[in-house]
Amino acid sequence: MSEERALDAVVASGLEHTVTRHGRVGSLEEAARARGVEPRDIVKTLVVRRGEDDHLFVLVPGDREIAWPKLRELLGVNRLSMPDAATAQEATGYERGTITPFGSTTTWPVVADASLAGDPDRLVSLGAGAHGVAVTLRAEAVLAHLGARIAHVTEPSTP
Repeated sequence: MSEERALDAVVASGLEHTVTRHGRVGSLEEAARARGVEPRDIVKTLVVRRGEDDHLFVLVPGDREIAWPKLRELLGVNRLSMPDAATAQEATGYERGTITPFGSTTTWPVVADASLAGDPDRLVSLGAGAHGVAVTLRAEAVLAHLGARIAHVTEPSTP
């Protein structure tokens, strides 16, 4: 079960965390309320494809979206894409909307938006392998544990 794999990986990391089970939600705001965080503190884990069998995870705050030109520049590539849902699931073991670097069946590099870094007390909530299951952890600890490359790679979401 993917939820067990994700949660086992979080436990194995040694990171202090809280698990929240809230069932499916219909919006970012509803998820934030259920998890007791601000919408900006929900962290989406997106799978980005650089090339054939070359992917990475991008951690994006809930109220932001990838700024593709910035990410391409950071990675030194001309093209990036997001794999379809089936490819992402095959590569991570997680269904889209539940993807997390924790316990992924494939270990990839992690890029995290710079807005997630810098506050040692900030708590963020990441998906945990199943819809309506999340882990809340200290942002700085997560970024350090994942060896995330920190860079400005997002922009505010457009409504």
